Amino acid sequence: MKNLIRFLGLTLFALSLGGGAAMAEDAPKRGSADEAVAMVKKAGAFLQKNGKDKAVAAFNDPKGEFIAGDLYVFMFDKEGVALAHGQNAKMVNKNLMELSAGGVFPIKEFLKLGNSPAGKGWVTYVWPNSISKKLEEKNTYVEKVGEYVIGVGIYK
Repeated sequence: MKNLIRFLGLTLFALSLGGGAAMAEDAPKRGSADEAVAMVKKAGAFLQKNGKDKAVAAFNDPKGEFIAGDLYVFMFDKEGVALAHGQNAKMVNKNLMELSAGGVFPIKEFLKLGNSPAGKGWVTYVWPNSISKKLEEKNTYVEKVGEYVIGVGIYK
């Protein structure tokens, strides 16, 4: 009987360890800087190959290939109008040029980088994490593709 109780106890303990690992695997993974850059490159190639309308539809698709965990693509025109935002459809078709995030005007910064000689770069600001629902520091990589700026950010 002692052996049976010991076996059951060890089995329950082992299952609890496995279950914790499974729960950790189910938690959304935070994207990395390399993943953000790769997603911007993929989105830029998609835009160039398929054109603006198909790209906007793909970037705005909540179940599409341009949203992964806390990573999502957004796209702005040269006036600061959000054409795509993978996590917040309410932002689409709005001019967000004057949007302030903790004293930083990220859209102005995105467009400034897009129009710089390099045409790309990183912007740091505070933004609500769509998964944790908390304000967090965000670093966003942007690139100019044609006449648009595409970006993907990572949370710290």
